[in-house]
Amino acid sequence: MSGGGCSCGEGLRAQSAGERRVLWIVLVLNGAMFVVESIAGWLAQSTGLLADGLDMFADAAVYGVALWAVGRHVAHKTSAARLSGWLQLLLGLGVLMDVLRRMIFGSSPEPQVIGVVGLLALAVNIAALLLLQKHRGGEIHMRASWIFTKNDVIANLAVLAAGGLVALTGSRLPDLIVGLGIAALVVSGGLAILRESASSKGVSTCNPTP
Repeated sequence: MSGGGCSCGEGLRAQSAGERRVLWIVLVLNGAMFVVESIAGWLAQSTGLLADGLDMFADAAVYGVALWAVGRHVAHKTSAARLSGWLQLLLGLGVLMDVLRRMIFGSSPEPQVIGVVGLLALAVNIAALLLLQKHRGGEIHMRASWIFTKNDVIANLAVLAAGGLVALTGSRLPDLIVGLGIAALVVSGGLAILRESASSKGVSTCNPTP
């Protein structure tokens, strides 16, 4: 009997263990930042922080779904990515509703809080992006995690810019615009994953010799 199958199995187990370790770390980081940003966003009346906090929650859910898919058949991984895409779409709609509510009822964002919490969120997402970087060319459940985390970094930079503009202008419009932008970014990422999962045939990570 050839040893190719055995080495393949060992390689897949090692890869799955590595994926699980990374996903657990980024899940905990995002879960913690969801709590921090949600509280800070509510107290600071910041749509940008609230939107980013909800994005952290959705990402934690995405990582949880990806954890479930690790080591399973490619069809399960595709289903996990598809579920992640729908979660992102729902999040985008939720952020849009919050922006509309604040446009109607008003808000007074606190730029100092936005800046401090925004920097913390950026640091967390950069760390997550670095952890996921080597998996960005892997199977679809890991590619979905990479896409969402990359979008998070962009959203964090936008939140920081909004905090600066609110401080400079005294207007709440930058915060509302960033909230809308994050909603659009999240919806775009969700649609990208849904399209990819619809056409995905899976990525083979091991081809044992006969």
